[in-house]
Amino acid sequence: MALLNGKKKTDFNKLQKRLRRNVGRAIADYNMIEDGDRVMVCLSGGKDSYAMLDILMGLEHVAPIRFELVAVNMDQKQPGFPADILPAYLDKLGIEFHVVEKDTYSIVKEKIPEGKTTCGLCSRLRRGTLYSFAEQIGATKIALGHHRDDIVETLFLNLFHGGRLAAMPPKLLADDGRNVVIRPLAYCREKDLDKYARIRDFPIIPCDLCGSQENLQRQQIKAMLKGWEETAPGRTISIFRALQNVAPSQLADAKLFDFMSLTMDRAGERAPYAFADDTFTDGQSARSPAEQPLHFRKTRRSA
Repeated sequence: MALLNGKKKTDFNKLQKRLRRNVGRAIADYNMIEDGDRVMVCLSGGKDSYAMLDILMGLEHVAPIRFELVAVNMDQKQPGFPADILPAYLDKLGIEFHVVEKDTYSIVKEKIPEGKTTCGLCSRLRRGTLYSFAEQIGATKIALGHHRDDIVETLFLNLFHGGRLAAMPPKLLADDGRNVVIRPLAYCREKDLDKYARIRDFPIIPCDLCGSQENLQRQQIKAMLKGWEETAPGRTISIFRALQNVAPSQLADAKLFDFMSLTMDRAGERAPYAFADDTFTDGQSARSPAEQPLHFRKTRRSA
């Protein structure tokens, strides 16, 4: 960790407290970690997963429940991958760790044409391998280092390119029901994690498989959100809060809401107008139907 003095040290302490508070709140809100859990912390060598492990290790000592951490890295056999960096770092921490060797690099390069995005297939292969390994070591939870910005970006990726409203949930049961995935950084901002990683001086390992690809769809979404934040600060957190405040009856998915059975019932008292207390972005409050003036337009009856 870089040496800090005065204001920089104070700023770092505030940053660390904020990140720990956000992680702790996410864990509590979604019951991510329970008493007796064995949490497999997936390390990619990037800033986010390093920060996740660092913060979870800090919380492990002060949490009101007992749980254990085991760090796992996957060596995908990328050419030039510095296989010694993570083991050396984890040895110093004194934490149980494993390096899983699986040549997914060759599979990705064989299946994906040159110039096309490799992230999708790469992540699926990596996920399948890690799920299987979690069972081998008796892990009850799998912790991934996705943060709030990742979650919002995924929402727009699915919206623009997949035609569906879906993001990354803070807690997920795998399709086969055999693993539970958690994202402790779900409430953390990427810029906070980036600053934290630089101060902590984590030994970052770049992803040579996809890191050099240009014009990735995620990068385009990231640039869009960055532009929005510059013109309207706080928009990203507002979008994230929307993911926590879903109204199925206000969408159009007939599998989530029974539109077919909707019927009128005028026997009871008039219900308050649904949006009476809402304020639109232009600052004008919605009014109930009774308060809204009715306008009629004369029409000529056709012969």
